[in-house]
Amino acid sequence: MDWSNVTAEDLVDALREVDWSSPPRPVSEFFSRFTFPRSYSKWSSRLKCNLYYYRTNYFLLIVFILGLGFLRRPLALLAAFLTALSIAFLNDSFAGTFSEKVTRTVRQFSPHLAAKMRPPLTPVIRGRPSAKRAIYICGRPRWVFVLIFSSVSFILWFVSAGLLTVLWALAIGLLATILHASFRTPNLKARLNTFREEFRAVWRNYSEL
Repeated sequence: MDWSNVTAEDLVDALREVDWSSPPRPVSEFFSRFTFPRSYSKWSSRLKCNLYYYRTNYFLLIVFILGLGFLRRPLALLAAFLTALSIAFLNDSFAGTFSEKVTRTVRQFSPHLAAKMRPPLTPVIRGRPSAKRAIYICGRPRWVFVLIFSSVSFILWFVSAGLLTVLWALAIGLLATILHASFRTPNLKARLNTFREEFRAVWRNYSEL
């Protein structure tokens, strides 16, 4: 894949639909080899490739830095967690996995309640879904959970007065992410992972025909 032709919108769409349940890359690989990009096009391609390949590592890095910034503000930490959760619900894979795990846990205590948490069936016309599959969480539309969690987090931000803390911590985390993605030389695993994701996307489109 030629990452120089990938736009920022394409990268955001890929990160939105990608499976975030994959484990992070090993630390020895994450801090393995660093080189200076030779040109702007090389830097742009390397940045996009590393952001996609080490996405879980960068997410954990930002969460760790945010945790350090909130050691003295537990209420702000809760607000940050709810904010991150509301943003994570926008990812299709995370929303589906979260709903499945919650439903499975509830089923152990109340099978009747778990049955009500199943998403509604999508109507099918001539063997194909009538519309794009909507995302449901615990039987409710995704936007309901996004609205609730974001509203609660906004209230907690206002009460804790920790918005400045999160801005500094988030800026440091994003800076560390960009620096690592800029100087970490993409290895063979990253390229093979790119080819695998491309094959999955093509196969997914083919199976929907």
